[in-house]
Amino acid sequence: MSTIKTVCVYCGSGPGTNPHFTAGAKAFGKALAENNIRLVYGGGSLGLMGSVATSVLDHGGTVTGIIPEFLRKRENALTRVQEMIVTPDMHERKRLMFERSDAFVALPGGVGTLEELVEQLTWKQLGRHAKPVLLANIDNFWEPLFSLLSHMRQTEFIRAGLSVDILKADRVEDILPKLKAAAAQIAETEKQMAPEVARKL
Repeated sequence: MSTIKTVCVYCGSGPGTNPHFTAGAKAFGKALAENNIRLVYGGGSLGLMGSVATSVLDHGGTVTGIIPEFLRKRENALTRVQEMIVTPDMHERKRLMFERSDAFVALPGGVGTLEELVEQLTWKQLGRHAKPVLLANIDNFWEPLFSLLSHMRQTEFIRAGLSVDILKADRVEDILPKLKAAAAQIAETEKQMAPEVARKL
């Protein structure tokens, strides 16, 4: 993977109390559209989910929404998207979001956002994927999580060889450049490793 063509965004189905969160979601949606990068997200029209998706669409971009049947009414599924996939459960939703995405970005959100983010970090930590994962640290929203990860390292629950590879962007305009740089680095690493793997085979 040397280019980013699709980005999965995890974020709140509510707007939060800080107007910068909504502004950041809209700005990132605009950036995705302008860079011809498809948004993959949870399918709702409410909160930050709705803000980022609507912004992509308003700026001529493309969106894939993936939502479980039981959330279609609760999160008011966004009917404007070019592709809406309705799944039978959350597990299928998360699997498809993973498979259809080249990178993952977490905007501010609640327990659901955190759960989806941590799953991707866990899979990456265990070597199940090498896709970039980035926290959009709008107004320092994710600082408590960074502090917790630091605490886990200090207490050696995150040990040597089990590092948590996570990107951080304090400004929305830095998100895509960081994702693209990470993807290029991953591709170069895979290229360098290919001859060694071939020799072992």
